[in-house]
Amino acid sequence: MTATVPSLQLQSSVVDTLNRQQANALVAYLNYKKYHWLTFGPLFRDLHLLFEEQGAEVFASVDELAERSLMLDGEPVADPAQYLPTASVKPSSGKLSVRQMIEEAIATHELIISEMHQDADVAANAGDIGTADLYTRLVQVHQKHRWFLKEILKKGDNLVS
Repeated sequence: MTATVPSLQLQSSVVDTLNRQQANALVAYLNYKKYHWLTFGPLFRDLHLLFEEQGAEVFASVDELAERSLMLDGEPVADPAQYLPTASVKPSSGKLSVRQMIEEAIATHELIISEMHQDADVAANAGDIGTADLYTRLVQVHQKHRWFLKEILKKGDNLVS
């Protein structure tokens, strides 16, 4: 049985998804740092620590995604000026309430989860099970983050105004 070698076009498509997700991870991380620094209120300590923890997990994926691009003979996003134009995640802007920070983080995770499902399909169709597996694992990280954040808003007790 011979292994299938993906065409250059398919491989390029996979690298494009990796670059977008690498940029998304960095923008999401920077958003998390904003939330970490600017959170306030009765849940300050818990949210301050949660934003730091989740941000660190997202930041760790930046290197994994970049190195996966290199493994495929691609080029990761390396120039800082290229991160924002490559990312589909938007940088957080302006002064936000704690509720708005949490809602923005949830929306970011939902976007990334949706894209990674599609990106895993692109990788699988290219015969790249390694990248598909990476996306499958990272989707689980983002789903867990989203779950934790959604639980904070679930009770509706106005602790996160």
